[in-house]
Amino acid sequence: MTFAVIQMVSQDDIAANLAQAHRLLERAATQGARLAVLPENFAALGRRDSAQLARQEARGEGPVLPWLKRTARDLSLWIVAGTLPLPPDGQPEAKAHACSLLLDEHGERVARYDKLHLFDVDVSDSRGRYRESDDYAHGARVVVADTPVGRLGLTVCYDLRFAELYGALRDAGAELISAPSAFTRVTGAAHWEVLIRARAIETQCYLLAAAQGGLHPGGRETFGHSAIIDPWGRTLVQQDEGEAALLAGRDAAEQALIRERMPVARHKRFFAAAEPRLPGLE
Repeated sequence: MTFAVIQMVSQDDIAANLAQAHRLLERAATQGARLAVLPENFAALGRRDSAQLARQEARGEGPVLPWLKRTARDLSLWIVAGTLPLPPDGQPEAKAHACSLLLDEHGERVARYDKLHLFDVDVSDSRGRYRESDDYAHGARVVVADTPVGRLGLTVCYDLRFAELYGALRDAGAELISAPSAFTRVTGAAHWEVLIRARAIETQCYLLAAAQGGLHPGGRETFGHSAIIDPWGRTLVQQDEGEAALLAGRDAAEQALIRERMPVARHKRFFAAAEPRLPGLE
């Protein structure tokens, strides 16, 4: 039950990024991974034509979705496709979501997660202002799916700051949680490690944190430090910067023992007073 996280330094050249991603996914598959997680914006980072790309992909005219399906089939690998811009299914002209797709080893889509929490913040770096909601619509669903390495919950980057989402994924049976990300260097240095470890500890899940790690167009710099964290909060593998394919295995028996000895899911005493705003599980 081996899985991988892929770290990249994506640029604005889609073809070059896909070639890099294929090389790293092939490395992971060759080393025995059954599932691999690509980082946020793996296909392009720094482009301003996300709406156009989203429409092309929705119409079957884009480069990314055919590549994903072909790569999953060729490598016999389940892939969490980081994020790419996609409008709602059947609505090619609608505003795009920052979408994370789960594909099986036959290249078939198993699940779609649209990023719930959008990064509309001010950061003391060279860019200063980030407004994801200018380009993307908020998602509205919590998503979990069965995979060969366990029941997987899907999240993206800024979601890491919202523990309620991770609790909902654990309640839905998640055993692993993917977190493709592109943390800025400033916010990553301050909070990345504590967030990914905290989310793993509180859910008693494996946290698969695949990050961007380097310098991108426009002077944007990402923190990297992709990692796989186990349900006890231990860092199994990590890479500071640059490209990488990092592998670890799930010990289902140990995970079950951790949950049995410290049954936090059964000990929960605090529940939100209001009904959640999410319409349900997929």
